[in-house]
Amino acid sequence: MIRILQSAAAVILLISVWLLAPGTGVPILAYHQVSSAAEIYSIDPADFEQQMQYLASHGYTAVSLSELFAAREGTGRLPEKPVIITFDDGYADNYLTALPIMEKYRMKSTVFIITGQVGQPAYLTWEQIRDMQARTTEIASHTHSHVALNQIDQAVVAEELRRSKQLLEEHLPQPVEFLAYPFGQYNRQTMAAVQQAGYRGACTGLPGLGTTAGDAYQLKRVNVPRPKYGLWEFRLRLLRAQLYAKLSRQ
Repeated sequence: MIRILQSAAAVILLISVWLLAPGTGVPILAYHQVSSAAEIYSIDPADFEQQMQYLASHGYTAVSLSELFAAREGTGRLPEKPVIITFDDGYADNYLTALPIMEKYRMKSTVFIITGQVGQPAYLTWEQIRDMQARTTEIASHTHSHVALNQIDQAVVAEELRRSKQLLEEHLPQPVEFLAYPFGQYNRQTMAAVQQAGYRGACTGLPGLGTTAGDAYQLKRVNVPRPKYGLWEFRLRLLRAQLYAKLSRQ
């Protein structure tokens, strides 16, 4: 009996070590707003700074999706502990509040812009977007109207993707190569349309890690809503992404 228990304990230990070891991928953090508004997708600035401080103090280096894809394609290398910080929608507080905090900890981000909302109340202006890009922020698309792409006609999907990319590139000096699916919703036809529109890759709402292999149009992310349990919740979300990556064999 003792030998059986010892063997079982050894198996459990080996499984635990395997699960907790770093996954073969990059955590892509998904934020929306950084403000004091008590909403699920609005992170209080103090919590956001604590999260950025945690990443910096634990050796993480923020990289862009372009850098991830350079590693995928063999034209670049990632740092030892990369992380990608993304923001969906293009809220003004990404520039006014989040950017100064990230710069304080030498972090950078990718912002997915809803082009139809640019210049509207609470959203980024073109001037702010250009300044963010000049300050190492990667600018990407979140479509023009923020519609669920798997629930509309394919002709409308194509127009949403084309118009957003075109507007961004008309206002910015650098090409726009990536997209985040609105509401995280997509299907095979959507992915084909994104590729045909000239995007190199796309982020989903599925949990897990972004990888340097696999489907470029199904990148998984770590959703970061307003925390209820402080920094511990953030750390657990990072761990959960590692576990998903292990269990799904990313």
